[in-house]
Amino acid sequence: MVPKRRPSKLEDKESLTEEASKASKQPLSKKTKKSHIHNEVEENDNVFIKLLKTSGVILKTGESQNQLTVDQIVFQKKLFQTLRKHPSYPQIIEEFVSGLESYIEDQDSFRNCLLSCERLQDEEASMGASYSKSLIKLLLGIDILQPAIIKTLFEKLPEFLFENVNSDGLNMPRLIISQLKWLDRIVDGKDLTTKVMQLISIAPLYLQHDFVTSLPEILGDSQHGDVGKELSDLLMENTSLTVPILDVLTSLRLDPKLLSQVRQLVMGKLSSVSLDDLPVIIKFILHSVTATDALEVISELREKLDLQHFILPSWFHASQSKLKNKGRQSSSGNQENSGQDCVTLFFDVIKSAVRYEKIISEAWIKAIESTASESEHKIFDIAILFIIYSTNTQVKKYVERVLRNKIRSGCFEEQLLQSTFCIHYVEVVGALVTHICSGNEAEVDTALDVLLELVVLNLSAMRLNAIFVKGILDYLDNMSPRQIRKLFYILSTLAFSQQHEASSHIQDDMHLVIRKQLSSTIVRYKLIGIIGAVTMAGIMAADRTRSSSLTQGRTDVSNEQYTQVTSLLQLVHSCSKQSPQASALYYDEFATLIQRGNLAPKALEWVGQTIFNDFQDAFVVDFCAFPEGDYPFPVKALYGLEEYSSRDGIAINLLPLLYSQDFAKDGGRMTSQESDQKLVSPLCLAPYFRLLRLCVEKQHNGSLEEIDGLLDCPIFLTDLEPGERLTSMSVKEHSFMCSLIFLTLNWFREVVNAFCRQTSPEMKGKVLTRLKHIVELQRILEKYLAVTPYYVPPLAHFDLETLDVTPITAAAISAKIRKQGKIGGRKRKADGSKTSSSDTLSKEDSSECVPTPSDRSQLEKEFKGKEEKPSVSLQNYRFFFRELDIEVFSILHCGLVTKFIFDTEMHTEATEVVQLQPPELLFLLEDLSQKLENMLIPSVARRIPFLKSKGHRNIGFSHLHQRSAQQIVHSVVQLLTPMCNHLENIHNYFQCLSAENPSVVDGPGMKVQEYHIMSSCYQRLLQIFHALFAWNGFFQPHCVHLLYSALEVLTNRLKQGEPDQALEELLSQSFNYLQNFSHSIPNFQCALYLIRLLMVILEKSTATKNKEKIASLAKQFLCRVWPSGEKEKSSISTEQLHTLLSIYLEHTDSVLKAIEEIAGVGVPELISSPKDGSSSTFPTLTRHTFVIFFRVMMAELEKTVKGLQAGTAADSQQIHEEKLLYWNMAVRDFSILINLIKVFDSRPVLHVCLKYGRLFVEAFLKQCMPLLDFSFRKHREDVLSLLETFQLDTRLLHHLCGHSKIHQDMKLTKHVPLLKKTLELLVCRVKAMLIFNNCREAFWLGNLKNRDLQGEEILSQNSQESTAEESEDNTTSQVSKSKATEDGEDEVSDGEKEQDSDESDDDSD
Repeated sequence: MVPKRRPSKLEDKESLTEEASKASKQPLSKKTKKSHIHNEVEENDNVFIKLLKTSGVILKTGESQNQLTVDQIVFQKKLFQTLRKHPSYPQIIEEFVSGLESYIEDQDSFRNCLLSCERLQDEEASMGASYSKSLIKLLLGIDILQPAIIKTLFEKLPEFLFENVNSDGLNMPRLIISQLKWLDRIVDGKDLTTKVMQLISIAPLYLQHDFVTSLPEILGDSQHGDVGKELSDLLMENTSLTVPILDVLTSLRLDPKLLSQVRQLVMGKLSSVSLDDLPVIIKFILHSVTATDALEVISELREKLDLQHFILPSWFHASQSKLKNKGRQSSSGNQENSGQDCVTLFFDVIKSAVRYEKIISEAWIKAIESTASESEHKIFDIAILFIIYSTNTQVKKYVERVLRNKIRSGCFEEQLLQSTFCIHYVEVVGALVTHICSGNEAEVDTALDVLLELVVLNLSAMRLNAIFVKGILDYLDNMSPRQIRKLFYILSTLAFSQQHEASSHIQDDMHLVIRKQLSSTIVRYKLIGIIGAVTMAGIMAADRTRSSSLTQGRTDVSNEQYTQVTSLLQLVHSCSKQSPQASALYYDEFATLIQRGNLAPKALEWVGQTIFNDFQDAFVVDFCAFPEGDYPFPVKALYGLEEYSSRDGIAINLLPLLYSQDFAKDGGRMTSQESDQKLVSPLCLAPYFRLLRLCVEKQHNGSLEEIDGLLDCPIFLTDLEPGERLTSMSVKEHSFMCSLIFLTLNWFREVVNAFCRQTSPEMKGKVLTRLKHIVELQRILEKYLAVTPYYVPPLAHFDLETLDVTPITAAAISAKIRKQGKIGGRKRKADGSKTSSSDTLSKEDSSECVPTPSDRSQLEKEFKGKEEKPSVSLQNYRFFFRELDIEVFSILHCGLVTKFIFDTEMHTEATEVVQLQPPELLFLLEDLSQKLENMLIPSVARRIPFLKSKGHRNIGFSHLHQRSAQQIVHSVVQLLTPMCNHLENIHNYFQCLSAENPSVVDGPGMKVQEYHIMSSCYQRLLQIFHALFAWNGFFQPHCVHLLYSALEVLTNRLKQGEPDQALEELLSQSFNYLQNFSHSIPNFQCALYLIRLLMVILEKSTATKNKEKIASLAKQFLCRVWPSGEKEKSSISTEQLHTLLSIYLEHTDSVLKAIEEIAGVGVPELISSPKDGSSSTFPTLTRHTFVIFFRVMMAELEKTVKGLQAGTAADSQQIHEEKLLYWNMAVRDFSILINLIKVFDSRPVLHVCLKYGRLFVEAFLKQCMPLLDFSFRKHREDVLSLLETFQLDTRLLHHLCGHSKIHQDMKLTKHVPLLKKTLELLVCRVKAMLIFNNCREAFWLGNLKNRDLQGEEILSQNSQESTAEESEDNTTSQVSKSKATEDGEDEVSDGEKEQDSDESDDDSD
């Protein structure tokens, strides 16, 4: 076959254009040649038809399909063989193709050839595939016919370019192009590419789009480069084909440079593209990104894209159209749907890219993170961060950190967030409701906060979505009291803020739910009903005199609303009066409502009239009406602050009420007079008084003159000091006394809450006296609780969270008693008979059994007898004390207070000076410290994981959580001056003591109790300062002034500073002020808190000079001899020592020098000291604390070398020398530490050695070995010396592996495989380094014996059977005897270790 001259591109283009123009003038529906009879077999002597029929294809006329009588592959094979074996080959090819051209001149015949053939269902045909190709596709599958058939198709195709779609719905150009797709083989790919590109250049636009998108399915991989260049040129000429061209380019394998050029071209047009084209363009840009240019491309992309201009408007207009055109079809509905679909596709493209391409997600986050200006941030940034967070789990923490930093720095402001979510209101509300109903506490809290914010910001919009929020009422069971309050506040605001048709439905539903909950006999549901009812009543009876968007400026409540409120509150009162817990919760909830100050005067007046008389009738009796009855203890009036000589005095009737409650609970008989009286629980005393005083306070502008008699009135109690009768009292009597003291304490705490802000000196003196009574009662209570381990106190907080709260100490003592009963007691059989002691029990019968009540009482007695000084921490009973208000701490301002004592005629009888004493100061500081820790410190150690429950952490802080963190910080800043006074007084106290007895706490002449109280006060003050300055909200724009105010207080303690000082100056002066207290620190705990406080101050400063002071101070504390009791071994906890030592090594200038000083100076001093001695340089280093020092030093050493950058060949010679010197010091420190296990071989020390030894070797491999590669030739001796030292250390690690295997210690052996693998890698890496430096002969390999820590050989089973001579002679094999071999012996051992590692493993099995 003689090849024809291939026409040039220009000629082909001109000929195709000419043919196309002719075809456009003559309609192709006309049959140019002959017409065929329909549905008949084509009969002709044409070579084309004969050969087809011979090979297995029968051509049909008309609309009938061509028939295939054989399998497709068989047909192609027969036709190929027939053509190749034909006598006139290759001329037969031209005749065959000429026959095809003549045959397809008829349009129907051509169409049949393009459509699939009909299979004749004979046996042979049934064996093949069910799908049949068209005749043209079958012919294209024959290599010798393919070029000519393709030429014929492209000559035929222009005839149909401008023809309309046929009546049968077929598009002939698309049908012709489809024949070229997915061919098994392309004979001449270049020619096909040329023809396709020429066809694209002359085709109509709609066909150009189809032809371009078909290119990846037509062309082979070898043509991708040529097609890419052609398409890039076409892209510059024809912008209307941008989308299909870019879509195709993402499917081709192209040169990165070409993709980069196209990307730059597209990026320049990005701002002008239509929304429909955007998804494909973004897909191409992200597809062309590489690791080197990812950040640059993404940064440019986020600058070009602005959702606010060309994406968000389409959504906004669509949402507005839906709201305005409810019930009728929008005229532009299709366009809106199209726009929304494009936006969806746009974000799907981004979501797919960031999910599967890590470089894109990381680059996008870095681009956003590196944008510092507030004005440069866009809505798109927030949307992208949310998309990455939801699709890529690996970078979630990274995204969270970026979001937090952007919000703190003010880059993401409220306006930006509102713009992001403004058009998604319904979706946001729906998502929030879903989170609230999830049951996860953290999700519910956050979602409710956001929902409440939406109600406050946009009430009218939220009212339209109230139907969604109302559905949350079905999920109240899993909510906490705080969450229930928020929910009912939201619903009540939506329901009662404005009369609205939708509001009435919400009101009805809320009334229905609340009545149902209140009438329930289950306590939990009743409490939910009380919380909801009081919250709703607060909204209904809100003070309308204040102008507010929620109230629309209305005045006082109407009569109808007033009636609804009073009816609702009366319903709550009647439903809760039978349950003391429900009543107490009602009083507390109502008191909180009044405290917020938003109750209308009319409603407040009704409350005041109701509760004043009820409280007096229930709890207050005349002093002269002394209770009479058969009480278990003599009743006395105690803790009165006035001497009552007349009958006008009053008293709190506590003991009789408590006894009556217990009497009724035990089922005792009641007299007719008692049964007629209303039974009041003493549990309600403190809550009811809180409600009363808040009501009086609001009605009289803060004055409590009407109820000031309750401050100094006595209480009907009994002698509370147990004395000698403590051991003779029964368990019931112990419980009764404990309950009496708890109720008294809670009464006093509420009294202090009420009167703490009174300004008169007399009232201040009485409050201080009550505070003293609280401290005294707590001391007495500890004595009773120590002998009453199973006692559960009366509730002080009545939320749902307290239903399952029990004291921690009771459980701990119970476990101890059960353990004692298990070990030293007796077991009972099922029939109750006693068996032998537990010492004779078998292992199968050694399960723990719970002792019976009789056993338990006996065990309690034994436990009491063995404990000489039982101690109970009241911190474990914190849930059972009433919460102190934040205003109570204004007592810290008190210095010396003069208390006047009057006679009966109100004349001054005497004066008494009252001062805040250390025990009362400690009481206040402990409570304030707990409040700040709960409210201000979200540290990593205390942070609650997202899917975890907070448990009971917030019980006892309900009043605190009604304020924001900013309000709490403001209150504490106001207390800084008095707290500094107390801190300085305590500092002076210890300064005076330090000269007298510096080292022993309970030495002669030392007031031990006073010393401990002052030490605790010191520690609590430092904790409070640390919690305050560690608050992460100081740098929020509206809170910066609080930081300045706090720092000015500290600065002014040194000298009266000038106003408006710079922040750095304030931080520096505050640091110096706090540092001065280091000389009077009484114990190690205080030292650690001082260091932490100074670090918090340092973190807020950009100066680094104070970092050295932190290290110096930490070292000073480590080198100090801390005072301890004579009966105590040490006053330092291991955790605190670990923290302080870590701080020292992290802040010191040279970690390696510091480690060398401790390990090289301090440890030898410890080794040579007596058994209970310590290092003279570091007195905190003892045999007990050595493992802490060892662990911290190993960890910091590994951390330090890991952070050192590996050397490169491009580095200067000086850098190489400095790094080599650094690694020499590091290896020397490692060698000193690793050799300490020969002396300190305890299990914890060996565990640390195995863990951090492996990590150090890994760091050596990654960071040091590349340095040795380039330093070996110039510093050969230094490198070999370094490796020799390191060889001895790795050998010791190998011995440690053997030691762990022998002792079969699972904690140690789990580190052995990884360590041995690392040592293997070290051997290979050193060998590679020597080969790299042309010193292969320096590598020497041998067998290393397995030894223990003392160097004794570990004999395996095989070596024990062999002779000693064999074992000794077969130890080494020398590869080279040069001097370099001796120098390289350091690495031999590593190879030896690994060669014998299998043997070591066998020995341990």
